Amino acid sequence: MANKKKELLRSMKFVLFSISAGLIQVVSFTLMEELLHLPHWVSYLAALILSVLWNFTLNRKYTFHSASNVPVAMVKVAGFYLVFTPLSTWWTAVLTGAEVGWNEYLVLVLTMLINFVTEYLFDRFVVFGKSIDTAKK
Repeated sequence: MANKKKELLRSMKFVLFSISAGLIQVVSFTLMEELLHLPHWVSYLAALILSVLWNFTLNRKYTFHSASNVPVAMVKVAGFYLVFTPLSTWWTAVLTGAEVGWNEYLVLVLTMLINFVTEYLFDRFVVFGKSIDTAKK
């Protein structure tokens, strides 16, 4: 039972940190899209990078309590995003393009939800799986 409670708390922390990363992503995306009038994919990519750095830093320390080698963990996360980013950038361009015409913010929210679920699973089982709770408190 204690392990279930610990995993539930870990999941809740991930959700809260992901919400904060999502806010960073949405605010930075909006500033680039609406004020700087950058192309949609540029705004999306820059905002994604900012949110990933924020989320990685907080989750490594506070959610997974990992003492693992930071550069190795970052390379693993970079590997995830080497797959996720081109795919999400592609579907963002297609879905918001003239032929499909979905709203940019709808696509952003759907993409963020997909990112949230897949990143949690990847972080939990691949990036920090063997080093969870190894950091000294």
